[in-house]
Amino acid sequence: MAIAKAERLMNLALCLLGTRRPLSKRELRDSIEAYVETSGPGKGAAGNDDSFSRMFERDKDDLRELGLVIETVENLDGEVGYLARRDSNRLPPITLDAEEAAALGLAAKVWQQARLAGAASGALQKLRAAGLPEDVDPYEAHSALEPRIPVHEAAFEPLMLACRDRRPVVFDYRKATAAHPGTRNVEPWALECWRGHWYLAGWDRDRGAERVFRLSRITGKVRSRGTAFTAPVPDVVTVRETVASWAGEFADRSALIRLRSGSGYPLRAKATAVRELGDGWDELEIPYGHGLDAWLVEFGPDVVVLEPAELRADVVDRLRAVAKD
Repeated sequence: MAIAKAERLMNLALCLLGTRRPLSKRELRDSIEAYVETSGPGKGAAGNDDSFSRMFERDKDDLRELGLVIETVENLDGEVGYLARRDSNRLPPITLDAEEAAALGLAAKVWQQARLAGAASGALQKLRAAGLPEDVDPYEAHSALEPRIPVHEAAFEPLMLACRDRRPVVFDYRKATAAHPGTRNVEPWALECWRGHWYLAGWDRDRGAERVFRLSRITGKVRSRGTAFTAPVPDVVTVRETVASWAGEFADRSALIRLRSGSGYPLRAKATAVRELGDGWDELEIPYGHGLDAWLVEFGPDVVVLEPAELRADVVDRLRAVAKD
C-alpha cells in the first residue's frame, strides 16, 4: 500500500530540516519511500519522472502552506536543491494573551483571497505551536462586522511579491489622460489601499523620480527583472504619505463644483459647504489636492467643475482621453 500522505509530508520535512546542504530532487526521491514507489514496475521512465515531479511539487507546496520555509538553491553545476534551515523555521517562545490572539485572528480574516488566506493560516499554525493559548480560537467571530480588503487586480500578487523580494518590475500602464498604455520600469516599494483602490508606490527608472500607480490601470502581465534596486527605499511612513498624497488625501486649497442632486455622496461627505442651486443641481466647495481631477472624472456627467480653471482643464483633458476610445 502507498504510504499515507501525512507520513510522506513528514518524511520530506524531516529530510529538508535535517540536511546541512541543499538536496536535489533526485536525492530526495531516493531517500523517501513514497517517492521510490513511483519507480515501480509498469511505468516507463518518463511516466515515472512525471509522476514523481507532480507529487514532489504538490508536497512542497503543501509544506509551504503549513508554514515551512523551504529554500531553493542552485549549485555551481546548475542543479537545483532544496533545504529548510532550522533558524528560518524556528520561533522563539511567544506568550500571547486572549486580546492579542484575537487581533491576530482578525488580521488573518481580513484577506479573503485563497493564496493569502493559506499564508495567514500557516502563520497562525506556527504561532500556535510557539505559544498561542490553546483555549483561544483566533478565527472566532468577535463582532457582527466582517473585515475585508478586496483585491480584484491581477497585478496585485506579482507586485506584492516584488515588493517583498525587492525585485524591479516592468508593466504597461495607462494614465487617465492617455488613450494608450505606456511601458513603465519600476522599483516597487509598497502597496497601499485608498478609497477602495490599490496603489503601488515606487521608483520610476525612466523618469528618475518617485511615482505612484493605480493597479486598476495596469494592463497585461507584470514582468520581473533580475536586477538590483538603484534608488534607496524610504521608510514605510514616507511611502504611505506619498500614496495618500497622490491619491488625494492632502488638500491645501478648495475647489468649487456643481453636482447633480441625489448623486455623488462621497463628494458630499467631503464638502465643506453645500448650496442648493435648483433645477436638480447643488454647488459644493470641496478640498482640492493632488488626484482630485481623477476622482471627479469617475462621476461623469453628474459633476461640473467651476473653479479653479486648472482643475477644470485637467478634468476636461481626462474626459477627452476617455472619449477617444
